[in-house]
Amino acid sequence: MNSENTTSKTVEPTDAAEDWSRFDAMTAEERHAAALADPDAQPLTAADFARMRQTPRVKIIRRSLGLSQEEFAARFHIPIGTLRDWEQGRKDPDAAARAYLTVIGRNPAAVTEALRPAP
Repeated sequence: MNSENTTSKTVEPTDAAEDWSRFDAMTAEERHAAALADPDAQPLTAADFARMRQTPRVKIIRRSLGLSQEEFAARFHIPIGTLRDWEQGRKDPDAAARAYLTVIGRNPAAVTEALRPAP
């Protein structure tokens, strides 16, 4: 490795560690009051939960059915890449997909039957 292209940084001990002594000295009530006083860390209210979009947890649905990603994708006609994106949080299902996942979660047998090819 060429040392001309490498930058070295020395970290002072005060930069590397936080001082928790003030926190350790607080009672549980004082910690709670301090947390509530932080404007950037307020607890969610019922109104916050009401406005939040509920997304079915596809990984939980799939696991509850005992299916691999490939089996779930094939059974419910979902592209495997899309399923993986949903499970890994890279993308969120759109409204139609959320509705479809909700139905799969509540009645997977009916969805499987509906998707079975006609005789």
